[in-house]
Amino acid sequence: MIAAGLLYLLGKMRSMYFEKIHNKGQAQLFRNQFLELLTKSHPLVIWGMYLPIILFFLYYSRSNFGFTSTRVGFTFLGGIFFWTFFEYIAHRFLFHLVSDKERIKKFSYILHGNHHHYPRDRNRLFMPPVPSLILSSSIFLMMYFFMGENVFMFFPGFALGYLLYGTLHYAIHAWHTPFKWMKPLWRNHHLHHYKNDNHGFGVSSTLWDHVFGTMFDLEKEDKEKVEELMFEKK
Repeated sequence: MIAAGLLYLLGKMRSMYFEKIHNKGQAQLFRNQFLELLTKSHPLVIWGMYLPIILFFLYYSRSNFGFTSTRVGFTFLGGIFFWTFFEYIAHRFLFHLVSDKERIKKFSYILHGNHHHYPRDRNRLFMPPVPSLILSSSIFLMMYFFMGENVFMFFPGFALGYLLYGTLHYAIHAWHTPFKWMKPLWRNHHLHHYKNDNHGFGVSSTLWDHVFGTMFDLEKEDKEKVEELMFEKK
């Protein structure tokens, strides 16, 4: 009951709002050009960072701890599933943090607000390397505290979930839907950006939007119009 009440109250927070949503260009986050450069990344860079870690941890969990392939596989899949929940919670309550305090407003804009302002800025569809490594290292240490050696099987799944999420997020903003069965993901996220950012927090999965009641009713949305929404606000 307490958790449900907290979710409700947080969900009532006012959303990010911009007078214009720009489908071209990008926000300038820092005056310093070096810091500005550190806010940008390419998907291949992030994959190149995490894929070796994922493979090494899985190998380490088998060779050093002697976990069975079955246990490694199921724990790995558990990490992927947990990512979808983490993605939803982070997107809803951290990325959409709203405050009247200027410092928090600036932090929120740098973290995620700029993406809503310039949703098709391909350089900022993945979290850049430096903050990504800091955040992932912190998450790994917290997981290790609670899970011990099991983290070497669980974290690789969590990290792969992040990579798949980031790649899908990039695809949603950069390209049209490649497969018919993926259209609900595209429509859900476009509606989040161009209609109501208090709904549609899931990107790689709509599961938790259904669970927590933040899913758009896609059957009632004009299906052709939804794909055009991203091109309407210049």
